[in-house]
Amino acid sequence: MLKLRSLLLVLLCLPVLSVAQQLPTPPTLAAKSWLLVEAASGQDLAAQAPEQRLEPASLTKLMTAYLSFAAIRQGTIKLDQTVPVSQKAWKTGGSRMFIQVGTQVKVEDLLKGMIVQSGNDACVALAEAIAGDEENFAQMMNREAQRLGMQGSSFRNASGLPDPQHYTTARDLAILAGALIRDFPEEYAKYYSMKEFRYNNITQPNRNRLLYIDPTVDGLKTGHTEAAGYCLVSSAKRGSRRLLSVVLGAASDNARAQESLKLLNYGFQFYDAVQLYAKNEAVSSLKVWKGKESAVKIGFSNALVIAVPKGFGPKIRTELVSQQPLIAPVTLGQVLATLKVSIDDKPYGEYPVLALEAVPAAGIVGRMVDTVRLWFN
Repeated sequence: MLKLRSLLLVLLCLPVLSVAQQLPTPPTLAAKSWLLVEAASGQDLAAQAPEQRLEPASLTKLMTAYLSFAAIRQGTIKLDQTVPVSQKAWKTGGSRMFIQVGTQVKVEDLLKGMIVQSGNDACVALAEAIAGDEENFAQMMNREAQRLGMQGSSFRNASGLPDPQHYTTARDLAILAGALIRDFPEEYAKYYSMKEFRYNNITQPNRNRLLYIDPTVDGLKTGHTEAAGYCLVSSAKRGSRRLLSVVLGAASDNARAQESLKLLNYGFQFYDAVQLYAKNEAVSSLKVWKGKESAVKIGFSNALVIAVPKGFGPKIRTELVSQQPLIAPVTLGQVLATLKVSIDDKPYGEYPVLALEAVPAAGIVGRMVDTVRLWFN
């Protein structure tokens, strides 16, 4: 107790520094591009050229998995369904799970072959089962990328084999990895932490070395071609926090693992996650004119969690800014305000605040009454 009190006295005597001054320098990695993201908020914690378009290699399989999980949920394919192996799937080069032409393979085995063994042949078989052929599947990949907000990506195949028009960015891969974990949590937990898979009497290990090094890492995917270098999208959950790391263009298998671990450790060691508001918690209510209700509750559709330098949680201040007057109708999820976050009176972030309920327009009499009131407001 005496040591703790002495330490507190020393800290109180230290000069007050700004947030930026107290933050350690983010690590510099031996890679072309990287990004570290707080999963709950999508907030960047460290980055280098995150918008640079690069060849994704087998990181492409994250999108193939996302669409496969979606197809299973929609009933397009089923886990226990068997898929015929085409000549094209069998002949696909690169890493393989060694499916044989003319045989039938279960969808779940193809998923494991793609995720754990990084089988390009499994990707083609899944693409054909879902979309008829790989070309149609690539169109689905690009549509889904646009829907998710992956503005720097273009897909030409399901596996990540090299193509001049096949590229993505560290930013887009972080978006995709976050969406996969968020939208398919059970599938993610089931497949992405598997350390090996045996098919056709061949056992292959998961190439993600972090699964063997750090027990808090539970995914995601490696990638490698000569042009792309060694790449890794990884995720770790320590306590209630999850971080996403993207490292592109490292020099070796070992380097991509060590550089990714360096990023993850930096984020966990030097930042805290602070929940400002719970999911659907009312931040405030706003006056509504010409509506069936006179006010609308506003908040966030998901918990608002932000990462702050360790020890700075108590220094967070928030300001709600909204435009008035607010005229009905108001739709559920409509952006109605901005929450401005500052630390030590320095701007730290801005977050859109949404309508937590709908407010239809009032009848003609109610609208006329409020029109008059607005003249004098």
